[in-house]
Amino acid sequence: MSSISGPLSPSESYRASAERTAEAGTYLGGFLRTLDFELDEFQRLACRSLQEGKGVLVAAPTGAGKTIVGEFAIYLALERHLKAFYTTPIKALSNQKFTELSEKYGAENVGLLTGDTSINGDAPVVVMTTEVLRNMLYADSDTLDDLGFVVMDEVHYLADRFRGAVWEEVIIHLPSEVQVASLSATVSNAEEFGAWLDTVRGDTDIIVSEHRPVPLWQHVMVGRDIVDLFAGETTFDEIAPPADAETGAPIPVQERLTAPTNDADRQGFEVNPDLLKMARTEGQQSFAGRFGHGGRSQRRQHRQRTEERPRQGAQPGAVRKASRPQVVASLDRQDLLPAITFIFSRAGCDAAVAQCVSSGLWLTTEKEQRIIAQRVDEAGQDIPSEDLDVLGFWTWRDGLLRGFAAHHAGMLPTFKEVVEKLFVEGLVKAVFATETLALGVNMPARSVVLEKLDKFNGEAHVDITAGEYTQLTGRAGRRGIDVEGHAVVLWQPGTDPAAVAGLASRRTYPLNSSFRPTYNMSINLLAQFGRARAREILESSFAQFQADRSVVGLAKQVRSREESLAGYAKSMTCHLGDFTEYARLRRELSDAENVTSRSKSRAHKSLNEDSLARLMPGDVVDVPGGRAPGPAIVLSSDHSGREPRPAILTLDNQLRRIGTEDLEGPITPLTRIRIPKSFNAKVPKSRRDLASSARNALRENRPPAPGRSTDFGLGSVLPHQEKRITELRRALRAHPCHGCSEREDHARWSERWWKLRRETDALVRQIQGRTNTIAKTFDRVCDVLSAYGYLEAGADGRLAISSDGQRLRRIYGEKDLLISQSLRLGALNDLDAVEVAALASVLVYQAKREDRGLRPRMPSVSLESSVDVVIREWSALEDVEEANKLPLTAEPELGLVWPMYKWAKGRHLQEVLNGTELAAGDFVRWVKQVIDLLDQLAKIPGLDPRLARLCAEAISLIRRGVVAYSSVL
Repeated sequence: MSSISGPLSPSESYRASAERTAEAGTYLGGFLRTLDFELDEFQRLACRSLQEGKGVLVAAPTGAGKTIVGEFAIYLALERHLKAFYTTPIKALSNQKFTELSEKYGAENVGLLTGDTSINGDAPVVVMTTEVLRNMLYADSDTLDDLGFVVMDEVHYLADRFRGAVWEEVIIHLPSEVQVASLSATVSNAEEFGAWLDTVRGDTDIIVSEHRPVPLWQHVMVGRDIVDLFAGETTFDEIAPPADAETGAPIPVQERLTAPTNDADRQGFEVNPDLLKMARTEGQQSFAGRFGHGGRSQRRQHRQRTEERPRQGAQPGAVRKASRPQVVASLDRQDLLPAITFIFSRAGCDAAVAQCVSSGLWLTTEKEQRIIAQRVDEAGQDIPSEDLDVLGFWTWRDGLLRGFAAHHAGMLPTFKEVVEKLFVEGLVKAVFATETLALGVNMPARSVVLEKLDKFNGEAHVDITAGEYTQLTGRAGRRGIDVEGHAVVLWQPGTDPAAVAGLASRRTYPLNSSFRPTYNMSINLLAQFGRARAREILESSFAQFQADRSVVGLAKQVRSREESLAGYAKSMTCHLGDFTEYARLRRELSDAENVTSRSKSRAHKSLNEDSLARLMPGDVVDVPGGRAPGPAIVLSSDHSGREPRPAILTLDNQLRRIGTEDLEGPITPLTRIRIPKSFNAKVPKSRRDLASSARNALRENRPPAPGRSTDFGLGSVLPHQEKRITELRRALRAHPCHGCSEREDHARWSERWWKLRRETDALVRQIQGRTNTIAKTFDRVCDVLSAYGYLEAGADGRLAISSDGQRLRRIYGEKDLLISQSLRLGALNDLDAVEVAALASVLVYQAKREDRGLRPRMPSVSLESSVDVVIREWSALEDVEEANKLPLTAEPELGLVWPMYKWAKGRHLQEVLNGTELAAGDFVRWVKQVIDLLDQLAKIPGLDPRLARLCAEAISLIRRGVVAYSSVL
């Protein structure tokens, strides 16, 4: 493995100069003559490896220039009259790379293939999303002919738990003669990843560079002042965590912070002492404020003293957080613009632009404003005028003219591309972005600001990792433009400077595989290679490679623990009898008591679930806790096998779902009312009227419906377990060791023995579980496919692909088997093109958790029936997956049905989005995914021609307006 950590020594420079002279007549020499700059050493090493016919893994910081290696691979392909594919994880990056390469090599030589766009697909150089290449490999596409090089940009994306497996599929299945150039952010296990690439792809060089060409300085913004995070002159290259002399492991941050303070002994770096003092002072003030005495007058005196004190950088004391306009103004004063401020919220990004605009701040000159206005107006001229308002065009334009913009997934792709171009050209000076901007989009800045160091991951607020911090701050410092880059963290109440320093110093993160066999992947492997070879291929995955490596360490732990167990057994020997047997009785007694306690708790929960499952629409109940305590009307029952969560309407007109966590015991109806057939939960008046009916019923004390059982079986609980506990206590007292004077001493050794035995057995199970894990999952997937008839046993006992299985081979997506089953059961047969588009949205759309609500009424009877087929099939499939211990297929979502139906009907965007939580950019993105699915279905070999025509017609209906306009600029 080649590792480049900094500038070369004189002897190394001389040797490098001689090598450059020798390579002048090679392909690399020709490539260098097309450039107007010198390559860094890591770039040159990687290019040489490609020229020698090897694969390469290049791991380097963001902005270091990894993509030049990919461009050399393209140059080699063209010089050798071969094809080159450039793959990216996201469409925005594909579009950007397509534009760059078209300008360099000519539009006739460069193509673009994404899920919804196809331009010049037979060109010698094609930019594509990684999924497109995976689909080509499984379809054995003719486009793969003469393929010589594949560049996998952002290859560390294979750690993504949703899409990462695609990268491994491509790497495994690419023809052996294809050279792969893998470009990655700096990862801590590059050697492990490279070793796997070497195993599956052949000779692969690993080239790691820790050096940033533009130094990165770390700061904290305290109030309106920008303060250095580290004491002294400490840049990105100098804060790598020092290694322990014996183990080689990085020394923890806290140990480095508490190391001796003289320069000769200090290890790694020193956090600015003013920041540490401020954090301590803030903590003391918080404690005094909550638990001290003196009340309002003392706090007023303290505030007056603080206001009288002159502002001096990181002055200890209470700090007022700067507003977003003040942050931008401070950056502007110190010549730190252009800047990207990362805000982990779309609404926060939009609000930041609005705040800067309303503050009266301008960052652009009159000349820049004229250029921006021309570019923006050109971008909007093809958008229907009636859609401009709903797209927020005028607000967006006003922000751009002043030098501000947001950048997030909810924006129209066209708007994002305009922002990216204006920012790169230096016309837009402050961008407020979500973290998606850090995924490869080429938008470097002079400074990067992080508002917070935590984010909401869809389930909870979690701290960002060191890898995420590195990815975000890596945007700071434009090569060839800036002398240095700057990363700024805003001071918040409770900020720990040592923790910020820890994030800044641990800039690498491990690359862990997310690979698992899917239905589509498995059936394609079976079709191409047969079951035995398919298992071998899966066992060559990076996931299995990592699992096998971890087994070596686990086996070493098992051997060490077995030796300790022998010593423990000797220490617990008792002269009165078999203490092992006595210890077993004690353990059984303890386990029986714990089981009884847990069983009682489970029985209580089961009774609560039973009471929820018995609730019927119209029941009025009293919810004791949760987000909606008090009386409520049950709107819909929930008889699902897992925890029931019936929908309710509170008397203050809020729609909620209740579960066992909201109950203190079984819930029973107080009274009952009739829900009118015309009731619509989305209409406020309907909700108010129903709540009023419930209040009347409660006042009149009407009884619930007759014949309803409220007996939840609260009789005696678990009598046989109580009897077992009594028997064990009796046996324990009768054992000879019970009278031993050293009984408790023996018992302590026995507890240690049993605890270590359990841990050792768990390690043994881990070893067994990690052996052939991927192949075992594949076997379970095959069992499910066989049960559904996608695989059939041939005369020779081998599995063969059925006609339905051949259809599944061409369906790609997270719900691949559910989509195939929906086709098989005729869910699309009675629909027209508009309804086909709407139903396709059910099989693609994924709502945010907070957006999920009651099932809406479908636009047509035929669509209602089709949705029922899909929901029933999903429920049955989930049961099968659960029985086979496979990941569950996500539930179909109905939140996009009405917007998609209206869009396919030709309605205006304003009308389509009215009453939904969808942003225009989100809607366009989901429509494109629906188009991608419909295109897959239309191209399935042997599909009913009528259905194929309907899919094609549906595509033409929804690929219009902003959707068609947003494909490619």
